[in-house]
Amino acid sequence: MTKPADDLFPHRDDEPRRLGAGQMHATGILPAHGIEALIREKEIWGAAEIEPSQIQPASLDLRLGQVAYRLRASFLPGPDRGVMERVEELMLHKIDLREGAVLETGCVYLVPLVEALALSERTSASANPKSSTGRLDVFTRLIADFATEFDRLTAGYKGHLYLEISPRTFPILVRPGSRLAQIRFRRGTHSCTDAEMKRLHDELKLVDGEADIDGGIALTVDLAPAREGDIVGYRARRHSGVVDIDSIGAYDVLDFWDPLTARPGRNNLILDPDEFYILASREALHIPATHAAEMVPYDPLVGEFRVHYAGFFDPGFGAREAGGAGSRIVLEVRSHEVPFILEHGQIVGRFVLERLTDRPARLYGAGLGSSYQRQGLKLSKHFKAP
Repeated sequence: MTKPADDLFPHRDDEPRRLGAGQMHATGILPAHGIEALIREKEIWGAAEIEPSQIQPASLDLRLGQVAYRLRASFLPGPDRGVMERVEELMLHKIDLREGAVLETGCVYLVPLVEALALSERTSASANPKSSTGRLDVFTRLIADFATEFDRLTAGYKGHLYLEISPRTFPILVRPGSRLAQIRFRRGTHSCTDAEMKRLHDELKLVDGEADIDGGIALTVDLAPAREGDIVGYRARRHSGVVDIDSIGAYDVLDFWDPLTARPGRNNLILDPDEFYILASREALHIPATHAAEMVPYDPLVGEFRVHYAGFFDPGFGAREAGGAGSRIVLEVRSHEVPFILEHGQIVGRFVLERLTDRPARLYGAGLGSSYQRQGLKLSKHFKAP
């Protein structure tokens, strides 16, 4: 059994540990200045210099490289093989992204990323789609050489990074430098227990009102707006146009989405199989500066649907100290094999908190141009405000 990261560096109780740059705690998620230290120390490197705008309060945006490979199927390389060995077996054709290229729905692509890693034995990482990627129903997963699971990099990983991309509803236009995924770095782990989250909620009000805490803090769906005719969600329109992943505020909502409006006495929604919906949580989150949050993986016991592709919430998300007043969670929802009735107030997911090694210098929304601070029901930043 692998020892916890803290046990790998023995110390006497009366002797302070030697912490890395920008660390107050030996374990936890690295904040922005910790990521900058990894860049300086060449634990993060790439074919092009890391841009300051890639560094978020507790994560790093990842950039697409110059080529994409259309594959016959998704894959994991396994413990004995590199990614490109498998690509040679599974590739249908190679696509040059330098002039921009359209990735079609229903297809699987693999793109080598600009960034690569040479992590120390204390540092691990995990990845997730960016919020805007999930809201476009674009399925992404990080793959590494010799990996046996997606989106997870073991401590000490050294090698290149690759992103699997599969647009589900809208074809997307991408180019080198497009950012569809993000990565977090950890020293050991310090996920909060239910007792710790209850204490934080009592002190800081992590969500408005009471918190249902059981393996994470519950999120419920909001299907009961204040007035009849208010929009409670959006259903994606099939056979729409292409979305340029780098174009902000460029598209009319009605060209891509059908608004779902409230009706008297009908605080529910029937999810049609294989349709994609954007909904919102009833709860507004306030993520403190000392922690980051992540959605718990989908639990099939809550219903025949999948919720929330993009699961990272940075420190300061919705927090008053970062210019927020609580931010609701936008839920990316897809039903599975059968129609499913989603009721107002139904639990659709949970999120957990994880401590940072140190407070970041800047928080989500605080002068960063963050797109979703103070959000309610909101489509991705590619669409014009309704």
